[in-house]
Amino acid sequence: MVHLTNIVSAALLAVPGILGQNLGQWSDVIKFPLIPVAGYVVPEQPLSKTMMVFSAYGDSDFGGARGYTQFATYDMLSGDITHENISNTHHDMFCPGISQLPDGRIIISGGANDKKTSFFDTETTAFITGPELKIGRGYHVSTTLSNGKVFTLGGSFTGGLGGKIGEIYDPSSNEWALLPGAAVDPILTDDREGIWREDNHAWLHGWKDGSVFHAGPSKAMHWYSTQGRGSFTAAGTRDELGDAMCGPNVMYDVGKIFSAGGAQNYDNTDAIARAHLVTITEPDTPARVERLPDMHHARAFANAVVLPDGTVLVTGGQTFAKVFTNTNAVLVPELFDPVKKTFTELAPASVPRNYHSISILLADGTVFNGGGGLCFVANFESGGAGCDRSVDHKDGQIFSPPYLFRDGKPAQRPKIGSVTSSSTRDTTAKPGDSLSVVIEEGDDLVKFTFSLIRISSVTHSVNSDQRRIPLKPSKIEGRAVSLPIPDDAGILLPGYWYLFAISSQGVPSVAATVRIIV
Repeated sequence: MVHLTNIVSAALLAVPGILGQNLGQWSDVIKFPLIPVAGYVVPEQPLSKTMMVFSAYGDSDFGGARGYTQFATYDMLSGDITHENISNTHHDMFCPGISQLPDGRIIISGGANDKKTSFFDTETTAFITGPELKIGRGYHVSTTLSNGKVFTLGGSFTGGLGGKIGEIYDPSSNEWALLPGAAVDPILTDDREGIWREDNHAWLHGWKDGSVFHAGPSKAMHWYSTQGRGSFTAAGTRDELGDAMCGPNVMYDVGKIFSAGGAQNYDNTDAIARAHLVTITEPDTPARVERLPDMHHARAFANAVVLPDGTVLVTGGQTFAKVFTNTNAVLVPELFDPVKKTFTELAPASVPRNYHSISILLADGTVFNGGGGLCFVANFESGGAGCDRSVDHKDGQIFSPPYLFRDGKPAQRPKIGSVTSSSTRDTTAKPGDSLSVVIEEGDDLVKFTFSLIRISSVTHSVNSDQRRIPLKPSKIEGRAVSLPIPDDAGILLPGYWYLFAISSQGVPSVAATVRIIV
C-alpha cells in the first residue's frame, strides 16, 4: 500500500495558471537548454514527476550521425531543469522509435544513428546500450505489445530507402528479430516526395494476442500479426479523400481511436481539418469508421493528448504544412468531446508549435506543449551558419485544461490516498485484478469516475504509448472504491499507468502510478 497525500499536496503547488478561466490557461514560457523534439514521462511510484526531453546531437541542430544526444530533465514539483549530453551509448537519437517497456525502461531505437538502440533505466537513471536493429531506421514508430515485446515498422528517413519491414524486440532475449511477413508496402502514403516520406510516422496500436492495429496516416488501415514470420490483413479505409501524414491520433477509450488533421504530403501542402473515430474489436476484423465533425482549424504537425475525463486536447500545428517555419501557425487549441462529438476552442498559446513540437500529459492533469524548429546542418563545421533561429523554440508551456478551474479559481481537487492491487497488495497489478483506491478528499464517491492512462512518449506528432481506459467501480465502502481492471493485456498493455480519480464536478486528482505486469 502506497500513501500519496503528502506528494499530492506538493504536486498541487506546482500547478500553473492559477488564475485560469473556463477556456483553460497557459503557464509562462519555460526555457529549456534544447528544443524538445521528443520526450517521455519517467515512470515512478508513487508519483511520476519527471519528464525528459531531447533534440539531436545539437541543442538546436541535426544532421548526420554524431553518436550523442542532448537531453533535458524537468522536475514537475520543483520546476528544476537539468541538461546532459548522452554519449555513452554512441547514439544520436534524433527521429527514433520510442516505447515504454513493461519494467518501465524506455527503449529508443534508430534515428540518426539508424541501427542503434538505447535504454533509459528508470531505476538507475542511466542510459544503457541495447542491441542493434536488423534494419536501420528513422521516422519509424514502435509500439509495446500485449506480451511485453516491441514492434516497429517503416522509417526510410535514415538507413536507406524502402524495405523497412517489421521487426520485434524481445526483452527476454534482448534481441531484435525481423518479421519478413510484416510488409511495409501496405502502410505507404501517396507522397509526392516518394518513399523517404511515405513510410514515416505510422499510427500503431498494440492490441490483443500480440497484434498491432495500423490506423494511418495512410488512408488504408491494417492488422499486423507478430507471430512467426509476421503477417498483415487489410482492415478497411479510414478516409476515402486521402492520407493524413503528420496528423495525431490517440486511443481515448478501449478500442476507440481518434485522429484529426495532417496533410496529404509531408511538406508544402495544405493541412486538413478532417477528423475520424476508428473503432476496433478483434484482430483481423474490419475496423468501423465514423467521420467526425471537422476541427475549427486545419492542422499539420499538431499533437493530441487524451485527458483523464476522456476528452482529447489538440494543440499546435499549421494550416499549411511547411517544415521548419512559424508561418500559418494555429495558436488556439481545441478540445474534442467524444460524447457530444464537438470541438471547442480554448485559450490561445503564445508560441507557435509546428514541426518538431510535442505535447504530453503530466501526472497533475496538465499538458506540456513545447518545441518546434531544429535546423538541418549539412556541414558540421559550419556550426549552423545560415540557420533561421527564429523558428527554433527552446522552450515549452504547460496548459491547465478547463477542468482545473471553477469560477475563475482553482477547482477543489480530489486526492488519492492509497492504491492496493488485489493480487499483490501494492501498486503492481495484473490484468483482471481489482484496485482498491482510497479517496481522502472529494465529494460523493458514487458520482466519481476513474481512468487509467498509460504513461507515454512522443515525437513527430506520434505517441504510440498513450491510451486511456475508463474504470467503473464495483463496490464503494466508506472512502474505499473497488475498481476492476480489464483482463486482457492487449487492452491493458504491460507497463506503468496513471490512475486518475475524477470528482462529480469533473475535476481530476493528481495521478497515482500503477504498474501492470503479465
